[in-house]
Amino acid sequence: MAKIKLFDPFIDINEKFAINKIIKSRFWASGSGTGDVKKFESNFKKYVGSKECVALSNGTASLHLALSMVDIKNKEVILPSLSFVSTAHAVIYNGGKPVFADVDPSTLCLNPNEIQNLITSKTRVILPVHFAGMPVDMKKFDSICKKNNLILIDDAAHAAGTKYNGKKIGSIGMMTCFSFHPVKNLAMPNGGAITINTKNSKKIKNILNSKRWCGISNRNGVNYDISQLGWNYYMNEISAAIGIEQLKKLDKMNSKRKIIAKRYSDELKLENKMPFNKDCSYHFYWIRVKNRKNFMDNLLKKNIETGIHYKPIHTMKYYKTKKHLPITEQIGKEIVSLPTHPNLTNANISYIIKYVNKFL
Repeated sequence: MAKIKLFDPFIDINEKFAINKIIKSRFWASGSGTGDVKKFESNFKKYVGSKECVALSNGTASLHLALSMVDIKNKEVILPSLSFVSTAHAVIYNGGKPVFADVDPSTLCLNPNEIQNLITSKTRVILPVHFAGMPVDMKKFDSICKKNNLILIDDAAHAAGTKYNGKKIGSIGMMTCFSFHPVKNLAMPNGGAITINTKNSKKIKNILNSKRWCGISNRNGVNYDISQLGWNYYMNEISAAIGIEQLKKLDKMNSKRKIIAKRYSDELKLENKMPFNKDCSYHFYWIRVKNRKNFMDNLLKKNIETGIHYKPIHTMKYYKTKKHLPITEQIGKEIVSLPTHPNLTNANISYIIKYVNKFL
């Protein structure tokens, strides 16, 4: 059997037509966010039900700029250690201090019951991650934030299309940060977005539009001003054109992921595995195993690619602290990611289940 990839973008002829159209147009990028970038913003805003959307070059840029809007310099941000390191880097970029909290062992999302004891006079933001596409309990986090006068910003890098209480993630928190890396549910060569849901959403969008393009503002023809510090974070036209096509079939692709996850949930013979939730978008499906290296090596010999998401951030050299997060640390030693992408056939899924069960 050919190698079964852990991640694999689901594409068809429409992405190829879209790319060719952009290439032939010779209009490949604009910091002002016109063309297909503007169209993608409008379509994604409508899809998630947010008030505004700002398209960016990647998910890290999304986190960086979202946190830049709330002034966390010398302040604390509570976040999970079980995440890609960009979640913590974005705090550092803005002069803040990451405060790592443990996760719920059943979902691997930030545990709201761990938060209250971590809140201090310096706490400014709570930054939960919708891990592997599983929705965090936004209602609980929102309640904690209101009680303590904090800001809720959620990391939805894994969660394009995820729902919470019937609403799409991206339409609930003050700002939600998305990633459209090639491995993500909505794939681009690279891309990201911030969705905004506040009374002054339009104002925030305008500021973010300036920040994503080197601080440029008041543009009139060839004349412009620089009103603030900014970065080169705008999305290009090729990524946006692919994203427009990906968005059209995102729900269909996520439905396929849910079918795969349901089979894993029903047929894998182990207790420590990702629960099935119809609102989850299943960026990947995780299990926890002992003797992980041998397990993964054995699957690779059968041409099944797996991954580790993630090594806990607080155990890495740059972030290493004496703080003990027992659940996160144990998960970090055991977690294995399985393929859930829509290119998998029924035969692929049965094959994966067969050998996962065999090598447990």
